[in-house]
Amino acid sequence: MPESVLRETEAYLHEQIPLTRAMGVTLESWDGSRLILHAPLEPNHNHLGTAFGGSLSALATLAGYCLLWLVLGDRQAHIVIRDSTIRYRHPIKGALRAICRRPAEDEMEAFQRQFAETGRARLSLHVTIEDAGKVCVEFAGSFVAMR
Repeated sequence: MPESVLRETEAYLHEQIPLTRAMGVTLESWDGSRLILHAPLEPNHNHLGTAFGGSLSALATLAGYCLLWLVLGDRQAHIVIRDSTIRYRHPIKGALRAICRRPAEDEMEAFQRQFAETGRARLSLHVTIEDAGKVCVEFAGSFVAMR
């Protein structure tokens, strides 16, 4: 994926979802199968000096949103989160890195086929947030794309 697409997506987020700018969210990388979002700890910490749970939830949601945005490639589509669950396993003391992996190809094909046919499709995505190589947060979300 060209660097320009990452920067365009980042600019879109900062314009359309102002919280992303305040959080310092950047798209670190996207190789077609794994998307990594980054946010510094400084604007996202709590009273204990670790990552604030709300920031972690927002970053995980954004990782799923961005992966779907990049995979779908339809800039007229609206993407929303339908529901989610999150598990906070360990505190994060450094930068926040949310990792969203592209679902299996059969899931993606079914999603894209339904979106093409009906203009609406749902996809479940999983995100982890890691610190020092350890999974600290596990997120599962159901996202809907609509024309």
